[in-house]
Order: sequence, then structure tokens, then C-alpha cells
Amino acid sequence: QVQLVESGGGSVQAGGSLRLSCAASGYTSCMAWFRQPPGKEREGVALISRLGAIKYADSVKGRFVISQDTAKNTLFLQMNSLQPEDTAMYYCVARNAYCSGAYLPPIRDFTWWGQGTQVTVSS
Repeated sequence: QVQLVESGGGSVQAGGSLRLSCAASGYTSCMAWFRQPPGKEREGVALISRLGAIKYADSVKGRFVISQDTAKNTLFLQMNSLQPEDTAMYYCVARNAYCSGAYLPPIRDFTWWGQGTQVTVSS
């Protein structure tokens, strides 16, 4: 069993930046960020495999950067040029199945989920 603990959420004005972190208690092969805006379904944001393959949702490409520290089993999401539509609960997810980076799997394909961290962007 792997536990995931997110941190780094908060409130920011449009155009601002935030950096999310996710500490995993054990080894994982593939980690990702999902988010759930108010009243909407959960959506994939970005994914990174342990070997470094990366996939972004079109909505965040060019603004968000996913990275990891494999030695510390920690995942990051640098979010720049934040917009009100980025307001959501952000979840860190992980699994030990292989991720190619060719697409973002649905959240149900991930084994472990964090509790989430809230990001609020005001206009």
C-alpha cells in the first residue's frame, strides 16, 4: 500500500503561480495529477512515468510543468499563468503499471489516490 500526501495548494490571483507537491510512501512506476473543478467531472492534468515520459492535458500545456524526484518518491506540479478555470481540487494519483506517456489514462486506472489539495484562482 502506498500513501500519497499532497501539499502546496492555496489561493492566488489570475496570472500567478503555485507549486504542488506529492510525497509517496513507496515506489511507484507512474504518477499523475488530476483535478476536479466545482460541479464538474474529474480530469487528467499531467502524467509522468518513472522513466520520465510525460503527458499533459491540452488545457495546461505550456503553463504547467510536471516533475519528480525519484530518489524521494516525490511528484511536483509547477503551475504558472493560472486562470480562474484552473480552480479545482487537485489530486495526486499513482500506480505500478507502466505508463507510456502517450495518453492520460482515466483516474480509475490508478491504484493509489491522495486526499487532494485545493487550488483557487481569483480574477
